[in-house]
Amino acid sequence: MIQYVPHHLIDRERYDQCISQAKNGLIYAFSWFLDCVTEKWDVMISGSYDAVMPLPRRRKYGIDYIYTPSWTQQLGIFSKEVIPEEFIRQFINQIPGKFVLVDYRLNAENAIKARSVVERDNYILPLTADFDTICKGFNTNRQRISKQNFGELRLEKKGHSSDFLRLYKDGYKNYSLPEDAMEKMKNLLSLNNGKIKVWNVFKEDECLGGLLWTKDSRRITYLIPAVKEKAKKEHLPTFLINELIREYQNSGKILDFEGSMIPGVAQFYGSFGAQVETYYFYQKRLIGHV
Repeated sequence: MIQYVPHHLIDRERYDQCISQAKNGLIYAFSWFLDCVTEKWDVMISGSYDAVMPLPRRRKYGIDYIYTPSWTQQLGIFSKEVIPEEFIRQFINQIPGKFVLVDYRLNAENAIKARSVVERDNYILPLTADFDTICKGFNTNRQRISKQNFGELRLEKKGHSSDFLRLYKDGYKNYSLPEDAMEKMKNLLSLNNGKIKVWNVFKEDECLGGLLWTKDSRRITYLIPAVKEKAKKEHLPTFLINELIREYQNSGKILDFEGSMIPGVAQFYGSFGAQVETYYFYQKRLIGHV
């Protein structure tokens, strides 16, 4: 039986245990992460938290809706068992009807075919070998760039949040941000749970780039990069990713690049030998089932 549980009634211990034990667990789904990036979230549960589906929710202009929060690529249904397509349909179709609008990203293990669902691309790189072996999977251009001398760059692995925030705010963006995106980023940066990391890169005393990334038992997630335009020409993004790979080489973890459907960005991630991982975007308007 699938039940809808409002925020104040969630058994957070059992919920987080389900996420940590799930074969498809993702850092975005943990209660602490959702607390940072949403005002409120509810959950659909099967059994005694055997499978869960977190639902970030809002109310605006008298309309209740479910949305994908800032800095959250995928949510969906999580379980330590294989999730059949019919089970996915049951979960989605039992989302309470009061949520007349739904924009929701299901994870890679929630494969479902429906007119209301479109496929999206993510890129992942297994870190199952040493750096030199992984580097052999880079394309020719990325291998060439990776061999250049980055000796003038200084990487701070315990970077200051203030440096990263300033860099991100001042940097050029070819995309728009939700109104609350910066507030939610600050919430993540203020955490002290060992899972949110900030790296900043300096050349002399100038901060040229940074990376907010996360880790859990399975994945290293390349969450929010920030690089000055002039530093891109010096291949600072390649430097950062290579350092991340070196940090977790032979770990068996997955480096999750978080996208992208933008051709140029997808090509960049693919140049590291990353593989496409499909996830699923579900939309509902007023009424409808999958």
